[in-house]
Amino acid sequence: MRNAIRFSWGENQGFIRPQEFEGLRPSMQAVHTMIREGTGAGADFLGWRDLPAAYDQEEYRRIKEAAKRIQKDCRVFVVVGIGGSYLGARAVIEYLRSPLYNMLPKDTPEIYYAGNCLSASALEEVFRLIGDRDVCINVISKSGTTTEPAVAFRVLRAYMEKRYGEEGAAGRIYVTTDKCRGTLKQFSDKKGYETFVVPDDVGGRFSVLTAVGLLPIAVAGIDIDALMSGAEAGMKLYAAPDYTANDAYRYAMTRRILNAKGKQIEVLVSYEPYGQMLNEWWKQLFGESEGKDHKGIFPASVVFSTDLHSMGQFIQDGSRNLFETVVSVEQADVSFPVADDPQNIDGLNFLSGVEMDRVKATAAKGTLLAHVDGGVPNLSVCVDRRDEYALGQLLYFFEMAVAASGYLSGVNPFDQPGVEAYKKNMFALLGKPGYEDLRAALQTRLDS
Repeated sequence: MRNAIRFSWGENQGFIRPQEFEGLRPSMQAVHTMIREGTGAGADFLGWRDLPAAYDQEEYRRIKEAAKRIQKDCRVFVVVGIGGSYLGARAVIEYLRSPLYNMLPKDTPEIYYAGNCLSASALEEVFRLIGDRDVCINVISKSGTTTEPAVAFRVLRAYMEKRYGEEGAAGRIYVTTDKCRGTLKQFSDKKGYETFVVPDDVGGRFSVLTAVGLLPIAVAGIDIDALMSGAEAGMKLYAAPDYTANDAYRYAMTRRILNAKGKQIEVLVSYEPYGQMLNEWWKQLFGESEGKDHKGIFPASVVFSTDLHSMGQFIQDGSRNLFETVVSVEQADVSFPVADDPQNIDGLNFLSGVEMDRVKATAAKGTLLAHVDGGVPNLSVCVDRRDEYALGQLLYFFEMAVAASGYLSGVNPFDQPGVEAYKKNMFALLGKPGYEDLRAALQTRLDS
């Protein structure tokens, strides 16, 4: 079994003493029991824990078959979903392929995303991108009534039926939803759409390794067997009860120690543009899991060295309430040496022949030293190489870490009660039946 992830808590930076981990050991042991035995709050949503080794093999086979069919039937694939219903898939696709995936030569369909906002212009642009090319769609929603994807699906479904006919559209629409219940499941069965399952015991932000993420990922031609194998390795590695043998636990404990010292913001750092959507997935995972009961570390992200020229000043010299977690890839997958300039116009001939990856790694070392000197703790998550196996292990690392970190901070890491507040207000103000009293109260506040 390959251990593709190496975590370091900045042992020599002076922000944390080793004995502080020992002080948290009893709490971490209690959290371990809660995770392994399901005795903590939200235990009904621990399905992600054993998922890499306990997934539905028959559905997994159907995912692969559907992906091949989609690749054959269309040149454009539209993923309709919001939050965890699309972020995980997009993160994996852009990390392993490219943020420019749709513009690069390939044998797989272009992939676009809809239903993740309420922008008319964004939806209209999807139709312009489709043009006259054949299209398939995958709508992802547990209930089918979440406003953003439901609105987009309504528009896209009408388009598909007008273009292909009701029966033809049914062969191009794939639905990932509840196994038995819900508006979308009932409607899909009536229409004859092929359906896949959002498991009852896996929350949306943990669902990337279910059909929610795996179908779009497979459509992009990514090896989902290797992705799941890496996640299974993570499942085994991060099941160790003692933090000294469990990097996911050590990361969770490091976050809690720093939070107790006044560090209220964690900045996830990538040094590659292909890490940007992984950063977005991570922000939802940690923000939605921990941000409740007036607790939690605010998750932010940057892509260096680009953002060193915009956010670098604040990180170096602003409020000392943050720390950084740097995700780096050890083995470069592209060789690109700096060219020589006989005239040395820019004065950079000292870099002639040097690999750009070495320049990047040196910039990362210099940045770490500068930020640590400026009072910013730096944690490190080092990935051995950019492939499906390592990414599967990294996804599981973060999932286990946020579960442990949430429990350590005294919250239920698997619910999201705050998300419902805006939905209720929106429904009321839009005139949804059953919300009349709330609408009146809100309108009074808006008019005052």
